[in-house]
Amino acid sequence: MSDKVLIAASLLSADMARFERSMSEVASEVDYFHCDVMDGHFVPNLTFGAPVVKAIKRISTLPLDVHLMIEKPASWIDDYIGAGLSSKDYLTFHIEAEPNPVNALKKIQDAGIQAGIVVKPGTAATAIKGLEKFVNQVLVMTVEPGFGGQKFKEEMLPKITEIRKMFPDNVLVAVDGGIDETTAPLVYEAGASLLIAGNAIFGKPDPRNAARNIRFSANPNHFVC
Repeated sequence: MSDKVLIAASLLSADMARFERSMSEVASEVDYFHCDVMDGHFVPNLTFGAPVVKAIKRISTLPLDVHLMIEKPASWIDDYIGAGLSSKDYLTFHIEAEPNPVNALKKIQDAGIQAGIVVKPGTAATAIKGLEKFVNQVLVMTVEPGFGGQKFKEEMLPKITEIRKMFPDNVLVAVDGGIDETTAPLVYEAGASLLIAGNAIFGKPDPRNAARNIRFSANPNHFVC
């Protein structure tokens, strides 16, 4: 496994009244800004949609990792393509929400955007078997999607390892849910290389240092030149 550890700061936990300032505080210590899009149907919460993602894209100095927690995501892909996502950005959706995942993944990739698939805690890794040629990222949820601040489900670690073995090395394995300095080394050792954290970054007095500490806890060798 590469020593590289990627960190995405989840904007769901940022101060929504001062997005730009919150983002600038951590930009030097993270690799992506993670945007949780929720529709109040697929998950019991409602957050921002394509117009806000478009605004974030305009002010972001880093690529975005956009996570669609919505029903029938293929119907909304055009909206997020139109939000200005580029070849460095990820657009991911849940396998549980989309009956034709291959078509949706192809549409994202044809638009020049990195495509990803997400699995909930109760979904087996085998549910995404056969998608190896169509994804750039697999996101493993280690909490139930919908709300931040939940406790990390350690029983998801074997699934991370299983998925890492299923997919080619050029497919990024990401983890979202309960990631902090304690759980980061667990998921990294299991095979994840993109760690998404919200409260563990923006909920700290020094978000920038908190992000750095999560990366360091996952693998100190990341900082060795």
